[in-house]
Amino acid sequence: MRLATLKDGRLAGVLPGALVPLAEALRAAGGGALPQAMTALLADEAAMTEAARAIAFAARPENAALRVPLDEALLEAPLRPGKIIGVGRNYGAHASEVGGPKLEAPKLFLKPTSSICGPGTAVQIPRAVTKPDWEAELAVIIGAPAYEVEERVALDHVAGYTILNDISAREFQFDQPLAMTSFAKGLAQFCPIGPWIVTADELSEPWALDVDCTLNGESVQHGNTRELIFSVPALIAYISRFMRLDTGDVIATGTPAGSGHFRTPPRYLRSGDALALSVAGIGTLRHSIA
Repeated sequence: MRLATLKDGRLAGVLPGALVPLAEALRAAGGGALPQAMTALLADEAAMTEAARAIAFAARPENAALRVPLDEALLEAPLRPGKIIGVGRNYGAHASEVGGPKLEAPKLFLKPTSSICGPGTAVQIPRAVTKPDWEAELAVIIGAPAYEVEERVALDHVAGYTILNDISAREFQFDQPLAMTSFAKGLAQFCPIGPWIVTADELSEPWALDVDCTLNGESVQHGNTRELIFSVPALIAYISRFMRLDTGDVIATGTPAGSGHFRTPPRYLRSGDALALSVAGIGTLRHSIA
């Protein structure tokens, strides 16, 4: 199942080429009410079953009136998580281009929820930022709360997956006496996310997913999640040793090689740039730079 949030706040299911506003479709199918926020929906097993019923009902040929053409829909970020936990240097090639010692445990940072924006956003880079950079990532969305979970059962706590651009102001990471990583990655609109959530029952094994980014049509990143140094289950198990992961929390799993700062010469985001970030099995997150 694929779930999205419309600009007007309504929750929607995703069909090939169309969106289904869930509340309207469920009423037409004779069902009851659904939670109005994505995190609440993900936390409610019965509501998720009803959402799937609404999508299936709207997919019938005779129910075309319940569907909105995808190219006419305006999407918001699919959810507003309680916290976003980023993972640095988690692809082998990216770790090599960044440099530094071999990691014995995940390198973690936090992105505030105020950094979130949705598909199609023209991201406003603060005028004082001189080195804005891109990072295409697979994002994991927590379902059942996780605390001190074992790696072998960690995927039982995943609600689904989406795509995230971990935009970073590199001067705060690399030009300061002490790195300010969370600040560098936590500025307003520095977390485009979407376009929708693919639930874990549809994308159950995130072991070998291509991750790509194009900038103005040029391929600038390509990797595969088989290259992750710390896998999705390993990340959940490690993080949950120290903090409770709640429903809707997001783990940004790291980015492949090819970010702008590590190119020769470095290349940073500029006004008018258009980015397309893709993860196999999910789709493509598109946004621009204002």
